[in-house]
Amino acid sequence: MNGTIISADIAIVGAGMAGASLAAEIGDAARVVLIEGEDQPGYHSTGRSAAFWQETYGGPAVQPLTSASRTYLADNGFLSARGAVHVGAGVEGVAAIDAILHAYGAAVQLRRLDPAELSARVPGLRPGVTEGLAEPSCRDIDVAGLHAHYLSRAKRAGAILLTDARVEAIHREGDLWRLDTRAGQVNAPLIVNAAGAWAGGIAALAGAQPIDIQPYRRTVIQLEVDPPATASLPLVMDAAETFYFKPEAGGRIWLSPHDETLTPPCDAAPEELDIAVAIDRFEKTVDWRVVRRERAWAGLRSFAPDRVPVYGFDRRAPGFFWFAGQGGFGIQTAPAAAMIASALLLGRPLPAAVGHIDPAVYDPCRFGQS
Repeated sequence: MNGTIISADIAIVGAGMAGASLAAEIGDAARVVLIEGEDQPGYHSTGRSAAFWQETYGGPAVQPLTSASRTYLADNGFLSARGAVHVGAGVEGVAAIDAILHAYGAAVQLRRLDPAELSARVPGLRPGVTEGLAEPSCRDIDVAGLHAHYLSRAKRAGAILLTDARVEAIHREGDLWRLDTRAGQVNAPLIVNAAGAWAGGIAALAGAQPIDIQPYRRTVIQLEVDPPATASLPLVMDAAETFYFKPEAGGRIWLSPHDETLTPPCDAAPEELDIAVAIDRFEKTVDWRVVRRERAWAGLRSFAPDRVPVYGFDRRAPGFFWFAGQGGFGIQTAPAAAMIASALLLGRPLPAAVGHIDPAVYDPCRFGQS
């Protein structure tokens, strides 16, 4: 640790999408320091997203956050047309699509597709894949642009960004937290734990409630296929959540086996088995030929035990605020999540855009804090 000492009102640990969006939403209402362990923000999860916004993705407790984020994302130019089609085969496919309709049908526009409509939307489907459900609201999302937008907003409001500043120790000294990082010391009365896969470790350093935030690996592969994927192809998701793919530039596709492999916090890398499984599932769904595997990568998705994000003050550690457990949906929910967390941190009413959402659903006290 070097000799630099910075004082702030709020120290946010993690400058990925979660930390950056919250710093931007706080604006100049408080002096903020963003503490990023890597040499660039968003390295582990934000920078490795499959880049789509989908209202049925993440679970019923996540859907209100996703839907409430749409206006901000659209008004600022971060969404572009895509659409999604959930596909299924046989009895299992019918049951999986029924489950999606049951969970989201009252809140999200969904429509069953007959086999002819399905084949028109997704050419080359294998004969057994006859079940389809359209989700027209799905969009592509400019992840890099959104992250840069939030970092820029935060900077204009006066936030300080520390990079290569992994937190090594946290101490409570009177009414202040002292965070010892590789880039120096930060003192602040409030800590926000936006550390993603490392959130559990940050909580342990601060003596906060030990909420079991678990990171999981997710794999994505870029493939050259024949015939080339058209730009109008929707996001294609297995209704049973065993794969998804979407078109990319040059007729390529991005394919994921929808894997969730428990892993320690790390610089995640793809495994050959996951790549092989993804391609096998793809080839059993469509009759396209895989010409070449061009590249593959993996990112981390971090979940609380109930797979619902955690926003709120810790009851054990004064001035410690959770903003974690945002799984693979932290990007598509970023505007709404940041509005809610900022209001809770600053003791303000919820903004109108999220006024219908109950923050208690996400409160860390649900894990038994006294």
